[in-house]
Amino acid sequence: MATLFTCRNSYLVFNPLLKENFRVSLKSIQSSKLRSVLTILIIAIGITSLVGILTATDSLKALMSENFGKMGANSFSIRSNFSEIQSAARRSRTINRRNISYNQATSFVENYPVSSVITISATAINNATIKAGSEKTNPTIRVVATDENNLGFIGARISRGRNFHPRDVESASFNAIIGSGVASSLFRSGDAIGKVITVGAVRYEVIGVIESQGATFGGGADSQVWIPISNARSSFLNDNSFYSIGIIPLEGTQDEAIDKATQIFRSIRRLSPTDESDFRVTKSDAMMEDVMKIMSYVTIAAFLIGSITLLGAAVGLMNIMLVSVKERTREIGTRKALGANSKTIKQQFLFESIVIGQLGGLSGIVLGVAIGNLTAVIMKTPFVIPWIWIISGILLCLFVSIASGYIPAVRASKLDPIEALRYE
Repeated sequence: MATLFTCRNSYLVFNPLLKENFRVSLKSIQSSKLRSVLTILIIAIGITSLVGILTATDSLKALMSENFGKMGANSFSIRSNFSEIQSAARRSRTINRRNISYNQATSFVENYPVSSVITISATAINNATIKAGSEKTNPTIRVVATDENNLGFIGARISRGRNFHPRDVESASFNAIIGSGVASSLFRSGDAIGKVITVGAVRYEVIGVIESQGATFGGGADSQVWIPISNARSSFLNDNSFYSIGIIPLEGTQDEAIDKATQIFRSIRRLSPTDESDFRVTKSDAMMEDVMKIMSYVTIAAFLIGSITLLGAAVGLMNIMLVSVKERTREIGTRKALGANSKTIKQQFLFESIVIGQLGGLSGIVLGVAIGNLTAVIMKTPFVIPWIWIISGILLCLFVSIASGYIPAVRASKLDPIEALRYE
């Protein structure tokens, strides 16, 4: 009981002192508004850049996870190997061209024994301008030559119209499916279904529009046009075109399917057991890992940019606190003469530094989340609240403010009251 009574008395004595120090700190900040606002602004800019970029990055990650999730965890692709690194054996024994040909792709489809959904595709035009009447797109549209299974492989959905039918591919029809971005650019005032677009010098009828997938690397499905691969072979593709094969095996058979696919395609490419594979097999989850790795680099870069800005803010905050100590030397002397001890003086200046740091941090967090999600809206990615980065920003500002204010606070607490009262 005696101990409890002592603790309560100590709390009652300390708590009013804590409030008084906090009040004095706020009054001091108000008395030097310009310097305080500038310091708060520097801290806010650092936190804004940090939280803003990381919010946009988290939003983009969420979209990537969603899009790759639509592809299915079991899917994988066979593509040309673009690696320039070759062994001496490979240089001395080149069997195939670097590209996968159409005949090799169709041969794989005919001979692959594992029950799967298989699609063949190729880039017909990489940076095309699509026209419809007097309207045209930017020259950034990717035209994809493919079959009826490609949309399922990439996880795209038809929002209006229909997908290719096997008859469209067999008859080399002049039908096309367009992304939502292409549709909004060419047909602002009406539905695109049944309308005619021009790809290069060839006219196609729009039979389907893809549901928007938001911002992705390379523009994504929103900035693409699909045409039947049989039609593209007569209009845009040739023997040097690069074809790719997409495979969606039955659930739980991915490893077996990949091993069999590698074996079959090595045979089609006429590779001996000692030859290195001159093609690459890529799992959808491996592609996801590559994208996330790139995003992690963006996160690190954002953190470094924000940290450098906060370092400048820390220097500025320390400077303003040192100036504040010098300007208020007589005030410190007066407070010490009236009974304030060194601990109380140090606490007062630390409070002042922490208040400035947290005001800057909170302002930066609000702006950062707003800017990050505004970017997400523009890119059509999900809205996110980055709680981890919000908490990290608060703790980071607390660390910066304590680190910046500690030296000035110690210097203020060590002032001799007699000398301080004499200070002019």
